[in-house]
Amino acid sequence: MSTTAELLKGAAELFPDEVVTSAHVRHLDLPSGAGRFALITLDNGFDHTKPTTFGPASLANLGLAIDQVEKEAAAGEIVGVGITGKPFVFAVGADLKGVELLKEYDHALAIGKGGHEVFKRLAGLAVPTFAYYNGAAMGGGVEVGLHCTYRTVSKALPAFSLPEVFLGLVPGWGGCTLLPNLIGADKAVSVIVENSLNQNKQLKGQQVFDLGIADALFEGADFLEQSLIWTANVLKGDVTVERPVVDRGEAWDQAVARGRFVADSKVHGAAPAAYRALDIIAAAKNGDLQQGYDAEDTALADLIMGGELRAGIYAFNLVQKRGKRPAGAPDKNLARPVTKVGVVGAGLMASQLALLFLRRLEVPVVLTDIDQERVDKGVGYVHAEIEKLLGKGRINQDKANRLKALVTGVLDKAEGFADADFVIEAVFEEIGVKQQVFAEVEAVAPAHAILATNTSSLSVSEMASKLQHPERVVGFHFFNPVAVLPLLEIVRGEQTDDASLATAFAVAKKLKKTAVLTKDAPAFVVNRILTRFMGEVQNVIDEGTPVEVAEKGVEPLGLPMSPLVLLELVGPAIGLHVSETLNRAFPDRFTVSPNLKAVVEAGKRGFYVYDSGKPELDPEVAALLKQGDTVLTEEQVRARVLDAVAQEIGLMLDEGVVAEAQDIDLCLITGAGWPFHLGGITPYLDREGVSERVNGKRFLAPGTASVPA
Repeated sequence: MSTTAELLKGAAELFPDEVVTSAHVRHLDLPSGAGRFALITLDNGFDHTKPTTFGPASLANLGLAIDQVEKEAAAGEIVGVGITGKPFVFAVGADLKGVELLKEYDHALAIGKGGHEVFKRLAGLAVPTFAYYNGAAMGGGVEVGLHCTYRTVSKALPAFSLPEVFLGLVPGWGGCTLLPNLIGADKAVSVIVENSLNQNKQLKGQQVFDLGIADALFEGADFLEQSLIWTANVLKGDVTVERPVVDRGEAWDQAVARGRFVADSKVHGAAPAAYRALDIIAAAKNGDLQQGYDAEDTALADLIMGGELRAGIYAFNLVQKRGKRPAGAPDKNLARPVTKVGVVGAGLMASQLALLFLRRLEVPVVLTDIDQERVDKGVGYVHAEIEKLLGKGRINQDKANRLKALVTGVLDKAEGFADADFVIEAVFEEIGVKQQVFAEVEAVAPAHAILATNTSSLSVSEMASKLQHPERVVGFHFFNPVAVLPLLEIVRGEQTDDASLATAFAVAKKLKKTAVLTKDAPAFVVNRILTRFMGEVQNVIDEGTPVEVAEKGVEPLGLPMSPLVLLELVGPAIGLHVSETLNRAFPDRFTVSPNLKAVVEAGKRGFYVYDSGKPELDPEVAALLKQGDTVLTEEQVRARVLDAVAQEIGLMLDEGVVAEAQDIDLCLITGAGWPFHLGGITPYLDREGVSERVNGKRFLAPGTASVPA
């Protein structure tokens, strides 16, 4: 037994819950007399909803299948070997459930070496090998195909990616080495680094073919049949696969430099995975595959034993598991059906909501506003967005017509909401206005109708306090842009009943949103944390720290944008309003920045101008700033901001705003784009010792989002 096999056997003991992938070999005669062919099918059972993954036992099974075809190829019994997956799924890579449990560096190293040893044997067979990407292929699933001589891909393939950098790893079974040698460094950097850091962007079948990863593209309905016909033609010499010559000159170096720029702009050096991947791609320029594989093994082991991967897996599990089974949600059987939706308001936010409800629920949606011009504009927005979907081929003409017919606008709430089951308001953020709107809706809507508010910071209980039936009012807080950010904060007011809450969660599920239950507390979760975070940044600026120093102080967190750029996206006026709301609730911790107030009063839309193509402090804003003489270093800024955030999260958990720290992280990841490599915020605060310094304890149990002790 080799050293790697021994290590892999040891690692296998740490994967007790591995969903083992089998590798079945069957033989068939290729069309047109091309010869006898061996086809390996990856499968892990009859449940096609479960992805096929590679843990130690699964790699061993694939190795046994290769043992068989290796002998047959050497004996001249077969002319080629293919590998494909079960229906709809090719393979989605390493078994991360086991990887996160690894404690020993040697076991982590064995995972990389074991994958390489098995996959390389496909490239070393005495006959040509073919990968048939019939369904979802990610990570190691992509890489096993890269070791083959040829690849085909289905037009129906829904997701194809090397997502490792997104999770805090590198494509460590050949991806960093083979892909740039196949399609060139620039395209490889896009797939491995840029797509991963762009919220794990997935490729479709056509894109895989266009990039040159696959040599042929076939329809999904008869994909395998067409792939085998093509294979026969390749083996007979009737089809010759020609690939562009890879540029190994200056273009390769420029591609790696571009990748470093992308990584810097996304994670600011705070997460190592992207940079390790780029180092391997840079070294792969010389075409030495074994050197690349060795570098992948080392990088993979180093990263497996680091905090970034553990935080990334923790974040992934939050989104995929906790996000689909919300903590504290009532019995779903209490939910009432929703067959018509009313939207109060027809501005941009209300129109976005109307479009979302229309697309996901496909029920009548009616908008109201104070005048016909606003109503027409709101309905027009929805119609225009439907036309865009039609133009992109996302929907057909019949569906476009049907959706357009389902959305209407009226001035009279009685006419619009008399038979509505769910009415959501998206009007001006002022408690009196919202109370008046709900009083008007309650007077005309059915007794069972849910009254939902999209408020970002106001009290849901106070909003409902003057109604005859406050039990049917629920907070339904979306994040902008509505179509992009998954989070939906569902707020239970003091008198909200279980049936109303259950209906809200059922609607959220149909909207394909990640719903988190929150207590009716000022600004709920995301806005409260971000306001404390940005408020502390503004405080140090007000006290005298230069703007650029304050901004750079938090760069090591690797956030998607700086605090002041985020403020610009949210809108200074909204930021000021939320800070004023929280200042009234918690005056000892939340301040109202006089400089922010001055910026809003001056009508400025942000702190920066972009005339040079990058953000620079607006001279007019600089003239407005009034600062003290206390100047902090970047390190002092970061410590102060993180201490404030840790304190606020501790208080929120004590108050029961959410069930657990995991919900805080889920909210920040899905509602504010907080990086996966941080795992949200609490793993980072734990890892940096901030939690214990501020609160005297960790937020998460040891071993959660970190290397087990």
